[in-house]
Amino acid sequence: MELKVDVNRCSAELDRLAQFSDVPAPAVQRVVFTPTDLAARGYLIELFEAAGLRVRVDPIGNILARWEGADPSLPALATGSHTDAIPYSGKYDGTVGVLGGLEAIRTLQQAGVKPRRSIELIMFTSEEPTRFAYGCLGSRLLSGQLAPDAAATLTDADGQRLDAVRQNAGFKGLLADVKLQPGHYAAFVELHIEQGPLLERAGLAIGAVTAIAAPAALRVRYTGPGGHAGGVMMADRRDPLIAGSRLALEVDAAARDSGSPDTVGTVGVLDVHPRAVNSIPRDVQLEIDVRDIDGPRRDRVLERIKRQAQTFGDELGVPTTIEMINADPPATSDPTIVAAIEKSCADAKLTHQRMVSRAYHDSLFMSLVCPIAMIFIPCRDGMSHRPEEYSSPEAIRAGIEVLARTLYQLAE
Repeated sequence: MELKVDVNRCSAELDRLAQFSDVPAPAVQRVVFTPTDLAARGYLIELFEAAGLRVRVDPIGNILARWEGADPSLPALATGSHTDAIPYSGKYDGTVGVLGGLEAIRTLQQAGVKPRRSIELIMFTSEEPTRFAYGCLGSRLLSGQLAPDAAATLTDADGQRLDAVRQNAGFKGLLADVKLQPGHYAAFVELHIEQGPLLERAGLAIGAVTAIAAPAALRVRYTGPGGHAGGVMMADRRDPLIAGSRLALEVDAAARDSGSPDTVGTVGVLDVHPRAVNSIPRDVQLEIDVRDIDGPRRDRVLERIKRQAQTFGDELGVPTTIEMINADPPATSDPTIVAAIEKSCADAKLTHQRMVSRAYHDSLFMSLVCPIAMIFIPCRDGMSHRPEEYSSPEAIRAGIEVLARTLYQLAE
C-alpha cells in the first residue's frame, strides 16, 4: 500500500498549536483547564471535525475523535497522546502523537482505504502533573486506576479542587463515567518523540517500544532545631540538611547499584527552610523519583532508599518522616503490536530498533484496559521539556507513516 503523508500540513498544525501558549516562543506552556488550554482544545476539535471524525468529550476533558470503520460493532483501535505542556517546554512532546495521529488517519483516508475496525484518536487530559501534581489524569480515569472521588478532591497550588475547576472549564458530568468498559478498545498505539538520545545516536528512524518504565515517588522530611550559624557549635548541631544531602547521594548510588541501566533515581525537589545563609536549616524536604521497567527491581531500590533515609535521620538525631506519594506498575508492550510496528518499518523501508521508554506516558495506564505499544521517533540531542526540543519533519513523517501502517494492520 502506497501512503503519502502530508508532513507539511502536520508541521504547520504543530506550529499553530504552539502559538496557544502562556509564555513567549519558542517556549510553550499550556496548563490544564486554563484559557490557553481550552483555546488549544477548540483548535484541535476543529481539525478533528474537518477530517470527518466524530468528536466526543468526556467529563475529565479527554477528547475522543472516531473514524468509523467498516464494522463499527468491533472494539476500536486507539491512538493519541496529550497536548498540555509544562512551563517553558517545547512543542513536540505529546503533540506529535495527537496531530501525528490525526495525520495518520488522514493519510489512510487519502489512500482510499476503509479499516475494518474503527480508529479513535484520543487527546488525553493532563498527562503532565503541572497543576494538580498528578500525571496522566485522563488516562488514569479512563483505565480506572484513579478513583473518581480521589481525583475530584485533588487541589492545585491555589487550593482549587479539580472537580470545581474542570466543571468551571465546561466539563460536566460524573467522573465515574470516564472509565472505559472492558473490551472497549482492541489495542492502543502511541506515537511520541523519544525524549532521549538513543535513536539519533544510532542513526535510526523508529523505536519500537517493548516496555514502559513506571515511576515511584517518595517524599522524605527531616526536621531539626536550627539555630544561628555562628552561635551553635559544630558538636551541638543536628542539621537536617546533612541527612538530606547524604540521602541525595544514596538515591544516586542505589539506582547505579541496581545492576541494570534501566533503573534511574532522581532527587527532583530539595526544599530547605528557612533558607538563610546565616541560619542552620530547620526543615528539609526531598522528593525522590525512582523508575524501572522491572517493578520488583525498582521496589528493591526504593526499600534501600527508605531504610537509608531513616538511618541517616537516626544517626544525626533528627526526626524523619517518609511518605510514599505513588508507585505505578510498569507496562509491557504487546508482542503482536510490536511485530506490526516492525513490519510497518520494513514496508516503509525505515530503520528501527527495539527499545524501552524510561519516561512514562498515557500508554502506561492504557495498558490496564487493552494491549499497547509505542512508536518512538528521534529528537535532537535527546532534549525534551525545554524550548530547544525538536524533531525534524522527516522524523515526524516517518513516525506518521509507521503509525498509519500499524493501525491499518491491526484494524484488518
